[in-house]
Amino acid sequence: MRKVTITERRVYHKVSTIEVEIPKDIPLDRTDEWLWDNEDKWEQDLDEKFNDAELEWGTGVDEVPHMNEPQSDSETRYDVINENYGGHL
Repeated sequence: MRKVTITERRVYHKVSTIEVEIPKDIPLDRTDEWLWDNEDKWEQDLDEKFNDAELEWGTGVDEVPHMNEPQSDSETRYDVINENYGGHL
């Protein structure tokens, strides 16, 4: 008799979304800069939302709109509401 090991990796992900108010006078192309400079205004809320998020099977890459970085362990993006503008942080 021989022994073998059986190893399996299962991938799950969580998705969380919050809304953040930003000043109206920030140009769209500087939204990411404002969000990074004011991370203290939204990061904790996002982390708390993750606590309640359900695990979903798979990586979430290409399953969640605009989440398309398979090489990353996590991915953060913003979308300006009522504007056709957004990007990765």
